[in-house]
Amino acid sequence: MRSTFRIFSLAIGAVVALSGLGQNPMANPDAIVVSGDMRFTVLTPEMIRIEWRSQSDMPFTDEATFSVINRELPVPDFHTYQQDGMLHIDTEKLRLQYRIGTEPKSKGVFDAADLNISMQVNGEMVLWHPGMADAQNLKGTCRTLDGANGDNKRSEFDDGVISRSGWAVIDEMATRHDGGRSLLFVPNAKTGMDWWAQRADPDGMDLYFMGYGHDYKQALGDFTKISGKIPMPPLYALGYWYSKYQKYTEEDFMQIVQDITDNDIPIDVLVIDMGWHKEYEPDGGWTGWSWDRDYFPDPEAFLNHLHSHDLKLTLNLHPADGVKPYEERYSVFLDTLKARGYDMGLDNVAEDGRIKWNLKDSTFYQAFFGSVLRPLEKEGVDFWWIDWQQEPFQIDGLSSTFWINHVFYNDHALAHPGERAMIFHRWGGLGNHRYQLGFSGDSFTNWPTLAFEPYFTSTASNVGYGYWGHDLGGHIQEGDNDPELYLRWIQFGVFTPIFRTHATNAEHIERRVWKYPNFEDMLPAFKLRYALAPYTYTMARKGYDTGISICRPLYYEWPEAEEAYQREGEYMFGDDILVNPIVKPSVRADGTVLQETWLPSGKWYDVNRGLLLEGDQLYVDTYGQREIPYFYRAGAIIPNYPEVKNLKHRPEEIILQFVPGADGEGVLYEDDGDSEAYKNDECLFTRITQRHDTEGAEYVIYASEGKGYQSQPSERRFTLKLLSSKEPKSMTLNGESYSEYSFDQSTATISILLPAFPTDQKLVIKVQ
Repeated sequence: MRSTFRIFSLAIGAVVALSGLGQNPMANPDAIVVSGDMRFTVLTPEMIRIEWRSQSDMPFTDEATFSVINRELPVPDFHTYQQDGMLHIDTEKLRLQYRIGTEPKSKGVFDAADLNISMQVNGEMVLWHPGMADAQNLKGTCRTLDGANGDNKRSEFDDGVISRSGWAVIDEMATRHDGGRSLLFVPNAKTGMDWWAQRADPDGMDLYFMGYGHDYKQALGDFTKISGKIPMPPLYALGYWYSKYQKYTEEDFMQIVQDITDNDIPIDVLVIDMGWHKEYEPDGGWTGWSWDRDYFPDPEAFLNHLHSHDLKLTLNLHPADGVKPYEERYSVFLDTLKARGYDMGLDNVAEDGRIKWNLKDSTFYQAFFGSVLRPLEKEGVDFWWIDWQQEPFQIDGLSSTFWINHVFYNDHALAHPGERAMIFHRWGGLGNHRYQLGFSGDSFTNWPTLAFEPYFTSTASNVGYGYWGHDLGGHIQEGDNDPELYLRWIQFGVFTPIFRTHATNAEHIERRVWKYPNFEDMLPAFKLRYALAPYTYTMARKGYDTGISICRPLYYEWPEAEEAYQREGEYMFGDDILVNPIVKPSVRADGTVLQETWLPSGKWYDVNRGLLLEGDQLYVDTYGQREIPYFYRAGAIIPNYPEVKNLKHRPEEIILQFVPGADGEGVLYEDDGDSEAYKNDECLFTRITQRHDTEGAEYVIYASEGKGYQSQPSERRFTLKLLSSKEPKSMTLNGESYSEYSFDQSTATISILLPAFPTDQKLVIKVQ
């Protein structure tokens, strides 16, 4: 058998190998062992698929499923033999034993004596059997934070694919919290995308045993090999989104954009909630597909105006009620359905003429998107926000949330070839990470709910769901606006995947930050978010390549440290930034907050204090209203942008922050920002290192590598910021004396301004 296929890190030369991995649901025959009605597929040394068919004439499942779309992995070394009536399968990490001819005692459950897997976890033997409860599972996420009040949503979390027990199980036959299951994907030439189908053997067993011990990163990397990569969002999605559920006119929106510009706030996305469409009584107004012309008399001109300000636009959708006769495009939609032979009976069309929502049907899908949504996209809608009110499909096991996400995401890719597909939606269960950005829902506005969201956001990475976006400020607000609570929510939002303010439809709730008395304290958070954009985008690429999301729990890096599990409010933002956002109000007259932070082993740079701290201990500090507790890993290199207004026009200058305390290296990732070409590795990776000795330090910016991309710069201007308390004695650039630097003793920073250099040239800066 062939050797194990290892997980690649984000390193130049490694990316191509991983991104070339295909999507083939058929496993290599050499990885398969069949014994009667049992089938075992050895996918990696740590992962074995276990199937049982309920009848001998039933086929095993070789189709893709909602959770698993690829099983063609390089076959690992394993040994199989029979002894004393037992089938043995041994890999480098696992030993499976199956008593030949036995069946489950109940659905998905075997006695340990009949089927078990043993493995070593931290030097101790662990024995698992199907049906065994996993009390130490580290959980994943849940469908929505609707009604979230403090941490009341914990009980709704699905299990994740990692566990402190050392093993986790993906049960393909299990029912999810929303009533859905992992059905099949089958090719559909009519739609151009994979379509759903029921399993031939719904009573069978289909498990994936993942015995990775505490190597959580490898487990997640291998999970995305079988379940699909985490797609990169467009660069603009990492910028600021203004959103508020309120009946704004187009003049209101244009004034908001002007106010944002006047107040020096960067922005990339404008969100129009359901107020964009007509609301009819007594029908209610949740579902709608026609512009409210009283508020938007010329939608196309309005959208053109927004685009002229380099903004992207999304509209809110609540699809549940289908399409009613008063909609502008109803007749075209109806005629299209009839022409395509759609069943116009009462199951699909109500007595009042309403065409019921039926996205499970491929004819409905094609007619609806072509007749109703495509004209809106041509007017200028950039992507869709799929909100709630989706009624359950009357099909056993088909999750309406998952299916809507699958169809909308893939339709975006099909209808806009070359453009990076994106939707904004709720979590639909395992496999939903393939559809990218999540909208967490209608949480309450209070401190306990804010305190829960850091844990909620980072824990979702345990199922690969790396892009939760929250209603920053909270959604349901029962009292007056609390400037400090809004400030701290925004500061937390800086270190989340999606940076979007929002609230429900209530006149007393204010989400225009410039209207707050502490706006001057809020504005630096917006600036910091945009400064970190190249770092965040680089980590988005790493998430695509490795399965490790931007926000992740501390235990990924420190799995044997108990504090890494207990400190739920702390998390890593990318590889090199530890964040401990303030989620409690000040009780001091000066507005400061006392905050305790556990720093893991190693050295950490306190960004607020300019101090290098020893890890593996607790620190207590007081933080002012503008301060966010975050720490750089020693030796890290953090790419920043200079001040920008928008991510559409990226600056030629890149600021590189070199964190002291250790040697280190990093990568700056760049691509065109808005196409699917990154999947073909049309991008650039720039490796950067720092090395220190008794004489001084050497900083190297290597020549960029990769296929390149359209609109890539031929030259790049770097500014190096050395976080150092000492002024340099001398400096060289590529061996020549160099003196273009400044030293700020108050911030302990050396700034080295480099001239523009070709991106294919190596730069070596030595500082004594």
